[in-house]
Amino acid sequence: METVKDTVHHDVVLPADDETPTLSSNALEALKEFLAEQNRAVEEATSAAAEDDVALVSEDWRLSQFWYNRETAETVANEVLNLCRSIDSPAVACIACPTLYAYLKKIDPNVPAQILEYDKRFKQYGSEFTFYDYNLPEDLPSSMKHSYPIIVADPPYLSQECLEKVTKTISFLTRPGQAYLLLLTGEVQSRRASELLGLRPCAFRPDHSSKLGNEFRLFTNYDPGTRLGGWEQA
Repeated sequence: METVKDTVHHDVVLPADDETPTLSSNALEALKEFLAEQNRAVEEATSAAAEDDVALVSEDWRLSQFWYNRETAETVANEVLNLCRSIDSPAVACIACPTLYAYLKKIDPNVPAQILEYDKRFKQYGSEFTFYDYNLPEDLPSSMKHSYPIIVADPPYLSQECLEKVTKTISFLTRPGQAYLLLLTGEVQSRRASELLGLRPCAFRPDHSSKLGNEFRLFTNYDPGTRLGGWEQA
């Protein structure tokens, strides 16, 4: 019969019977290096992901806050920036959509954008923050009246009343002439979005970091062509 000593691997010492196996000093050092390399890889991947994402305050469900996921935020932000490049003196009003504002500023810090929000935690954005209560749709600084050729709105509630009041805000903000409007809201608002604002749904489907029970859509008052998947065919 072969002895334990004759069959052991040169880097592992197996004591007789039921004693716990131990690694040689060379094998232990190699294992430490391997684990350290694995930890570095995980830290680098985590850091890269953090750089791609935008830091936001935590969602407050009491204010019906649900942030877009990164794909949605970047897609809409890039569409807005494309519109900015197509017009003279661009200016963007972001009504109750702080995720979009944050990604706009990440992609292009110089984009002229204003965030209209009820949550005063967003005062961190300084002069580009304006307190906004949809129940008081036109209670805004007079300097903002008819000043925005690009407006993105995400009404906090999926009710007719909320959309009607946000529509008044949009009318207050819209610059005369060519204006681009993007509305992100539940699919249940499709008919109202058409009747109140003349909007049509795009094929692109927005999504949120938190999974919601309601299907959301992106509506525009202009034909995006091949962008955003184009207008959905009736």
